[in-house]
Amino acid sequence: MKKIYLVVLLIVSQTFAQTEDEKQMRKIYDAALDNGKAYDWLNYLSNQIGGRLSGSVQAQQAIDYTKAQMDSLGLDRVWLQPVMVPKWVRGTPEFAYMETSPGNTTNIPICALGGSIPTYGRGIKANVIEVHSIEELKTLGKEKISGKIVFFNRPMDPTSVNTFEAYSGAVDQRGKGAAEAGKYEALGVIVRSMNLRQDDFPHAGGMNYGDIPEAEKVPAAAISTNGADLLSATLKLNPNIQFFFKLNCKTLEDVESYNVIGEIKGSSNPDEIMVVGGHLDSWDLGDGSHDDGAGCVQSMEVLRILKKTGYKPKRTIRAVLFMNEENGLRGGRKYAELAKTKNENHIFALESDSGGFTPRGFSFDASEENIKQAESWAKLFEPYYVHMFVKGFSGADISPLKNDKIVLAGLRPDSQRYFDHHHAENDTFEHVNRRELELGAAAMTSLVYLFDKYGIQ
Repeated sequence: MKKIYLVVLLIVSQTFAQTEDEKQMRKIYDAALDNGKAYDWLNYLSNQIGGRLSGSVQAQQAIDYTKAQMDSLGLDRVWLQPVMVPKWVRGTPEFAYMETSPGNTTNIPICALGGSIPTYGRGIKANVIEVHSIEELKTLGKEKISGKIVFFNRPMDPTSVNTFEAYSGAVDQRGKGAAEAGKYEALGVIVRSMNLRQDDFPHAGGMNYGDIPEAEKVPAAAISTNGADLLSATLKLNPNIQFFFKLNCKTLEDVESYNVIGEIKGSSNPDEIMVVGGHLDSWDLGDGSHDDGAGCVQSMEVLRILKKTGYKPKRTIRAVLFMNEENGLRGGRKYAELAKTKNENHIFALESDSGGFTPRGFSFDASEENIKQAESWAKLFEPYYVHMFVKGFSGADISPLKNDKIVLAGLRPDSQRYFDHHHAENDTFEHVNRRELELGAAAMTSLVYLFDKYGIQ
């Protein structure tokens, strides 16, 4: 009889808890959808400040603006965390054309890849050799590559429903292509944009020379998908065409910048810290609305919603707007370094860096026990069409916090349109849907609420 009583008591307790959770999540979604601030904050970041390249004036303006907004929320603490960041500048606009015969040219849309050296002098003009992988360079060897421009033309896999998997399968040519081509005495590198759509927007992104000698460094640029297809088709007809491109970028000395941090102190377990964040820097071609202005304003909105709904977190909740994710990850690494130095106990971190599209769920980098715990809450999210709870990558900026105990999570919006805008001129405010952005903020707040209430396993 006693066992039956305990079982009934447990069921009643769980039912009551479930009801309370449902009520709190409804409050969270109402606060986000009825009078949310994320869209207005993003409007200012995008249209009044614009692209926020690490180390730029616009990046500092974004720091000042987001700190002021978090100050206005009545948080327990708001502060700037200094971090030294690289300062790479694009310079005057890039220019490129292909020449099929003397004087017969066609302009091609390109942009310098972040971290590239410039094309010194008047630019580079040479024959082109098309390849589809870094491994192919080894097969061709120096004899066929020396003195030419290497054209990496491996597209993202259109059959991959998860577009981030398609991106991962192609991005190595952007990141390492120039370093590898330089070993074979190439003059420069042109890389097909990481984009599943056919358009005329070249997509920027970071590249790295690694530790190769200065003499082997070659300039690198992205070419639009339409431009890549035109160049490839023309090469098949006439392998002897010439390609010209001019880049005016350069790398300056590192400068001081900041992570922006706002905090609500925990009521009963203040030494247990939970982080929600995105990266404040962006590439400079567009205004960085999806990548990652959306993640930043959603993270700020988490703190606002918790206060708006009157929820008193047990644990300390921080919104961290990281600086320099795009070309260095200095902000994420500095935050983790200082957390370790201060012996701070981070138990949970959630990142939004996949655009402001309709939320579909979360990915978790955590123990099996904690993933099962998160999966047990899936039914709470079903009324909001958030159904995907999977094991996987969380986010670049929170990854340095990883240890054996922490739960790392990533918001997973619908990914089909993300790479249409990623790192490109059309990553602009007009392409962000207000309700999709707000729904993402509500989903994030709900997950933070549940992990705060129940803790980690």
